[in-house]
Amino acid sequence: MTRPPFGPVTAEDIATVSAQLGRPARDVVGIAARCVCGAPTVVATAPRLGDGTPFPTLYYLCHPAATAAVSFLEATQVMNEYNELLAEDDEVRARYQAAHESFLADRESLGSVPEIAGISSGGMPTRVKCLHALVAHSLAAGPGVNPIGDLALARSAWTPSVCECLDYSAQGPAGA
Repeated sequence: MTRPPFGPVTAEDIATVSAQLGRPARDVVGIAARCVCGAPTVVATAPRLGDGTPFPTLYYLCHPAATAAVSFLEATQVMNEYNELLAEDDEVRARYQAAHESFLADRESLGSVPEIAGISSGGMPTRVKCLHALVAHSLAAGPGVNPIGDLALARSAWTPSVCECLDYSAQGPAGA
């Protein structure tokens, strides 16, 4: 299998992600998506953490503005709407199943973890459970791969084409 096409991780990336999360970043194997300014937006995390814990969430949304916008969407109960869409629309359901399979192939390319075999994230392939994971997958995989992540991203108040990053060294707006 080929490895997903995300860029290498630098010490600066790890420091930025740690500041974004407010805790040390764990077992980051790549930056799967970046802000237009170059800051990490989605990290790829090893399928087995350094302490041996299986970790099914390969793509993790770390950008604070993106995370806040997706949290707002979750609070509006949009997941119920997306679950109804999955139940009613055969095409969306088939595309969501394909997104699940794509996710599993990406993670498997980083290592096999039997405890999480067949388990992706965000509720795929049968329900919508976590928009953060689905948006992270959409940003990492690109448009058209994860239909629910794409819908949530389009509906959110955040866009990857506008920088809303902080300068984590100064804790102020970037460029300030």
